[in-house]
Amino acid sequence: MSFGSLMSNANPDPFARRRSDLVSELRRDGKIFVEQVLEAIREVPRHLFVPDYQVAQAYENRPLSIGHSQTISQPFVVAYMTQSLQLKKSDKVLEIGTGSGYQSAILSCLVSKVYSIEIVPELFNTASERLKSHGYQNVRVIQGDGALGLPAEAPFDGIILTAAPEELPVVLLEQLAPGGRLIVPLGKRIQNLVIYEKSHAGKIKSRNLLEVVFVPMTGRLGD
Repeated sequence: MSFGSLMSNANPDPFARRRSDLVSELRRDGKIFVEQVLEAIREVPRHLFVPDYQVAQAYENRPLSIGHSQTISQPFVVAYMTQSLQLKKSDKVLEIGTGSGYQSAILSCLVSKVYSIEIVPELFNTASERLKSHGYQNVRVIQGDGALGLPAEAPFDGIILTAAPEELPVVLLEQLAPGGRLIVPLGKRIQNLVIYEKSHAGKIKSRNLLEVVFVPMTGRLGD
C-alpha cells in the first residue's frame, strides 16, 4: 500500500519533508540502497507510531521509547533489517515483536502479507488498531509468544525478530520457506545481527552483519 494515497491535496502531510530528509540521511552512508525500502521509509508516517510526547523526535535516526520497556527501532536498523531480507512483492513475512507497528507498516509496503506477533497485550491492542485505522490491510497482528512462531501460516519467505533472544528458537527456522531468510539480533546486552538463509534444498547457513542493541525477547524463551 502507499500511505501517500491516503493523504488528500487539501490536507498535505506536514511531516513529508522530514521523512524525505530522513531518507536522504539513510541514503548518504551507502548502506541502505534498495529503492523500495527507502520509498517505504519515505511513505510510512513514523510520527503516528510513537507516543504523543515523542512526536517531535519521530524522524530522528534513533530508537524511541514506546512504553512497557519496549522501543521503536532506529530507522537505519529498520531499513537495514528489511533490506537484508531481500523481499519480493509476492512474499509472506512473519514478524516477531510488533511493538508500535512501525516495522509491520514498512514491511506491508513491500510484500503481499505480514503476520506479526506481539506478547504485550497493551502493545497488541494499540498496534492492531493503529495499523487498521491507517489502512495497512495486509497486516495481521496476533497476540502470543513469538518464540513459537505461527505454524498455521507457515512457511514464510522472510522472518524478522525485533527483540533479542540469547538463542534462536529452532522452530522459527523450521517455519522458514526454502529460499527464505530470517534476521535476528542474537545475544544479551549487545547483540550480533545475524541473517539465516535456507537453501532450496533446506540447508541453513548464517552470517553476522553488525552489532546492535535490542530489548530482550520475552515469553517462553525469556523465561
